[in-house]
Amino acid sequence: MRAEERVIKPKLGVLKLAQELGNVSQACKMFGYSRDSYYRFKEQFETGGEVGLQDLNRRKPNVKNRVDPEIERRVVEMAIENPAYGQQRVSNELRREGIFISPVGVRCVWQRHDLEVFKKRLKALEAKVAQEGIILTEDQLRALERAKDEKAAEGEIETAHPGYLGAQDTYYVGTIKGVGRIYQQTFIDTYAKVAHAKLYDRKNALVAADMLNDRVLPWYEEHGVRLLRILTDRGTEYCGTRDHHEYELYLSIEEIEHTKTKARHPQTNGICERFHRTIQNEFYAVAFRRKLYGSLEEIQADLDEWLKKYNEQRPHSGRYCFGKTPMETFKDSKHLADEKMLDKLTAKEVSVVC
Repeated sequence: MRAEERVIKPKLGVLKLAQELGNVSQACKMFGYSRDSYYRFKEQFETGGEVGLQDLNRRKPNVKNRVDPEIERRVVEMAIENPAYGQQRVSNELRREGIFISPVGVRCVWQRHDLEVFKKRLKALEAKVAQEGIILTEDQLRALERAKDEKAAEGEIETAHPGYLGAQDTYYVGTIKGVGRIYQQTFIDTYAKVAHAKLYDRKNALVAADMLNDRVLPWYEEHGVRLLRILTDRGTEYCGTRDHHEYELYLSIEEIEHTKTKARHPQTNGICERFHRTIQNEFYAVAFRRKLYGSLEEIQADLDEWLKKYNEQRPHSGRYCFGKTPMETFKDSKHLADEKMLDKLTAKEVSVVC
């Protein structure tokens, strides 16, 4: 039965039943229509026949209800060029260029590109400057200087290039029959958003250090980047006396600075929390319904495959990624870490000469 027939048939039925019974109220009650609807159907039928009973005002929804890609590109450019402009100001400025988009339309574009607030637009500008070396206008410089002062006052943690700051956290995956308790050690480069994860049957300082030694540091060495600092919470697997704590001792040997989140403020390490939510929804929730695992190694193999897609194929909406994958962001911004290391080497050479 076609959609038009499904709409017309009950309307036509109530009209015929009312005529047979000679009682409009009884017919409407049996079909679940009001008397007003009956008389409206009757008028439509008398005017246009069965065709008049169609829902003529039902419109086909526009699935891709978005602005033109060229307009969207210009709105994003304007957000980078003038991060202090609000949506109304951007709409007015673009109108002068012959581009017509409402303030609400500007905000919708910003939300799709993670630019809806002033702080996020500043972050995008900083990343653009670092990655592409663009020349800043006076307005952009003033906005960045003001934001820098605010960050210093609020104590916000910053990241400047790949390897500058990594975030590590422990995630309890669950307990599986035949496998036991499963804990995940997570590490994320806070600039490029490249993620690493390894599964264990316990959580302690030894496995936290093993994660760095087995997965993280070899990966940075492979790409010629040095890991400078790590951010963790204050869990016992990360904090302790340096001489007797495996994790603290490992960081000391590798000359990696250890930064801890503020007490009772786990949101400081929110980058790991967001990743855990993603991996739970996109990997674990699906994998445990599709397959029965008998060992930690089986889960790890599927996890590694998912991580490869996450890092190399899945576009990321992070502030430094601009819709690129984490690995694309890492490769495009790796020169920032190289320049930093070159500056340090030059400073050391100067000190030796002096």
